[in-house]
Amino acid sequence: MFCPKCGRPDQSPETFCRQCGTFLPDLLKPAKKENTPEEHIKVNTVLSLMTVITCFTLAILLYSVLGFRQQTPILVYVTTGLLIAMGAWHIQSFIRIRKLKKQWSLRSPNQTSDENSGIGGSTIELMLEPADFNDPVPVSVTENTTRNLSKHEMCSPKA
Repeated sequence: MFCPKCGRPDQSPETFCRQCGTFLPDLLKPAKKENTPEEHIKVNTVLSLMTVITCFTLAILLYSVLGFRQQTPILVYVTTGLLIAMGAWHIQSFIRIRKLKKQWSLRSPNQTSDENSGIGGSTIELMLEPADFNDPVPVSVTENTTRNLSKHEMCSPKA
């Protein structure tokens, strides 16, 4: 392997160059696999549900254990309120994730593959006209314009 920066040969991949110190990645290793949108939706659903359960459980425990004592600090009530607010926020987040999952499942397989790979083959044909190799662009697009401009200047009166 050659160093891409200094060009020194006989380098080992996944090490540093012995001459310039540049990291040399192993280009034969497969790239990291990207997660699909379905996997992201599934993970977000699970995390959101776990957060809801944890927030409400902690709020109930905190309020039931420390809430009814005589000299309970105000911080206990504030913390309980924040836990309830976080739980409510994640409930609405969970609902939105479920709606997104429902919309995602209604899509056709062609739409999903076209959007994942960029612009689909059928769409690109509608957007562009076929190439015309019989009528190439001249070397200088401004060539004819410049001639017309000089003719126009000769005809116009100078002030």
